[in-house]
Amino acid sequence: MNRTLMTVSAAAALVMSGGNVTASAAEAPPRTTHGPCQYTQTPDEPPARRVPLPPDPRHTPDHGTLGMAVRTSQGPLPLTLDRAKAPCTVQSFLHLARHGFYDRTVCHRLTAYPTLKVLQCGDPTGTGEGGPGYEYKDELPVDLPPTPSDPTGVRRLYGRGLLAMANAGPNTNGSQFFVVYGDSALRPNYTVFGTVAIAGLKTLDKVAAGGVAPTTQDPAPVDGAPALRTELLKVWQSCRS
Repeated sequence: MNRTLMTVSAAAALVMSGGNVTASAAEAPPRTTHGPCQYTQTPDEPPARRVPLPPDPRHTPDHGTLGMAVRTSQGPLPLTLDRAKAPCTVQSFLHLARHGFYDRTVCHRLTAYPTLKVLQCGDPTGTGEGGPGYEYKDELPVDLPPTPSDPTGVRRLYGRGLLAMANAGPNTNGSQFFVVYGDSALRPNYTVFGTVAIAGLKTLDKVAAGGVAPTTQDPAPVDGAPALRTELLKVWQSCRS
């Protein structure tokens, strides 16, 4: 299922159709962990890389921060994960990093709209369709300021340097995430779980300056693959505080 930052098309929606259902399918509901995060397998969306469900302790750690070192083909992208803001999301991201899920994956989407400036990563297939084979609940932000340019007051300011989860609708978080290189206006439907360090912002600025790769249909796109191919070479925990 495509993880997008704006709207989910009808084609991307998960629709149940009629037809025969085997007994084994009916008797084997998706497996869900028993802790508060309730990570749930998605049989219709198998993992892009084999990875088990994350640990889900009775009390998910919800204090402190974690430093993540991210080495990319365009430079370092160090991250700080905030357990207090999104404990289940941090738990999942750390789990995927420890299993090498993010290593050697390409950031597949760069947006350069006036109100949306993000780099999206986390799909081993590089298509925007891949994930870890499980999903989990939203941990939506409640402290983002309103976007000054939005007269409706609905959109919030996802400021430069924020780290957030991409999704395909409510409670469909998986592995794909985005980093904000320029202040962006979005509905507060995307879990914020950390920030990008200064060295990482320099890398993002480099990627953004390269622009979006042109296509035969659009020689000057503002949404698509980065012209500067950006690969996550290695993601690992660097420190704890």
